[in-house]
Amino acid sequence: MVSVDVLDRTIDPSTGVVRTERVLGCKQSAPRWVVKVSLLDLWSVLCAKGNLTQMLGGSDDAFVREVSFVDPSTSRTTITSVNLSLSQYITVLEQITYEPSQTSPLSRTSFRQTAEIQARLGLWKTVSDRLESWSVERFTSNAQKGREGFEGVLRALWERRHGEMQQLEA
Repeated sequence: MVSVDVLDRTIDPSTGVVRTERVLGCKQSAPRWVVKVSLLDLWSVLCAKGNLTQMLGGSDDAFVREVSFVDPSTSRTTITSVNLSLSQYITVLEQITYEPSQTSPLSRTSFRQTAEIQARLGLWKTVSDRLESWSVERFTSNAQKGREGFEGVLRALWERRHGEMQQLEA
């Protein structure tokens, strides 16, 4: 993550729900051929079996639009994000929900994450299928890393709070 720009933040006066809209900037690690391709070059590169590093006409900078809702009455947070970069070739719509677990004690949080990935290369179904497959693999790997990072932060906060409470009791 290299930038976070808050576009809008509002609080619904009747519900207390906080809505935040942001644009997130990061360095992407898409394959060079995905970042540098143009559709006109794609045909000549595929026909000539040339170097794929000059293909999509993009850059390593990637931007994502994110809209989140935090509901204090239900302790539920929902986050929806969609890629802005390379969206003419592939769209990734991600939805995340955090809420108190219905099956566990109140100290547990339920986490759900889904993603819809769609390549938009119409005429080249094989290329679209490969791009979608690569994106699913990459998304799965990044989602796992994100969950592990989030759990690490929560664990550190819990340990800190637990340690402070023990100090107060002593």
